[in-house]
This record gives sequence, C-alpha cells and structure tokens, in this order.
Amino acid sequence: MRIIFPTDENNGYLSKRGAHFGKAKFYTIVTLEDNKIVDVEGVANAGHGSGACGNAIMNIMSLNPDALIVSGIGGSPAAGFANAGLAVYVDQTSQTVQESIAHFIEGNLRKIGSQGTCSAH
Repeated sequence: MRIIFPTDENNGYLSKRGAHFGKAKFYTIVTLEDNKIVDVEGVANAGHGSGACGNAIMNIMSLNPDALIVSGIGGSPAAGFANAGLAVYVDQTSQTVQESIAHFIEGNLRKIGSQGTCSAH
C-alpha cells in the first residue's frame, strides 16, 4: 500500500507533516506491506500552478497512491480525490509521518469522503 503525506521537508518518515496538501514542499510516500514500512520516498511538490487544487490532485494521483493522509482538506479537493477513487484520511494530531503511520496502522485515523474537513479551501 502506497500512502502519501504532504510534508514540509524531505527527511523520510521523520519528515514533519505539511498543513496544506497542495502547498506542501514535498510528498513523502510510504509503502507498507503487512503493516510494516518497506520503502520511503520523497518527491518535490510541483505546486498548484494555474490549475489550483485540480493540479494538486493530478500531481498526487500521478504518484499512484492507495491513500492520502492530510491534516485538513477542503470540499473541492476532497471531492476530486473521491471521484478519482483515492482513500483520504485525516490526522490532525501527528507531527511526523512516522507518528501518523502508527495511527494509520492502529486504525485510529478517520476516512473521509467528498465532504472535506474545512471551509478555507
């Protein structure tokens, strides 16, 4: 399973999570097999560009994710990911990817649909 985290740095699973998925400097991709980390990859975020959140959705989907874990997400991008078939989870407490992965494996993260979690987007 490939899980993407918006992050502010490229330090593997020790990376600090980014607050806004589309404006994060990096995406940290964690591959899990049998609930164990087997690979961690960091890629630079190409940014929104002129396509706003639509470009951010395409950027993330081009990484072939199975899930996205965010701190928050607006309704429009949440709907875009739902339409693309991507599972989106919310984690508003973990500071690092490592902490968030532990919560994911334990089943402590809330999966959202197309409604989003905030109105600021």
